[in-house]
Amino acid sequence: MPFVTDAPADRPIKVLVYSDDVNTRQQVILALGRRPHPDLPELQYVEVATEPVVLQNMDRGDIGLAILDGEAVPAGGMGIAKQLKDEIYKCPPVVVLTGRPQDAWLATWSRAEAAVPHPIDPIQLAEAVVALLRPTVPATS
Repeated sequence: MPFVTDAPADRPIKVLVYSDDVNTRQQVILALGRRPHPDLPELQYVEVATEPVVLQNMDRGDIGLAILDGEAVPAGGMGIAKQLKDEIYKCPPVVVLTGRPQDAWLATWSRAEAAVPHPIDPIQLAEAVVALLRPTVPATS
């Protein structure tokens, strides 16, 4: 069963963006913008640079999507994704940023729902995020 947010359709979706590199975090945020698709509410970003803070934020339960840098050090996004999927009941969708397109198979091991390679292609990232978030947003009548 997919993660479904309890938030109203007009409330922002919190997107956790994890990377030890501030430039990577900014590339993700700039690529997606405030609203990557008209069917979705605005996105509110939570920038995180360390694994413990990722876990703290995810444990709160108000994150709608996590974007994790697989190239981050010392804790890579794929390992964190695997831990989140193993430990959080109804874990929200996860996108892993891989070092290269050939690393997508590793994202499968991590149980991430999507993988997008570096360098970040804004169109590819937006398509992955929209595909994951659209089913989580309550339908409006």
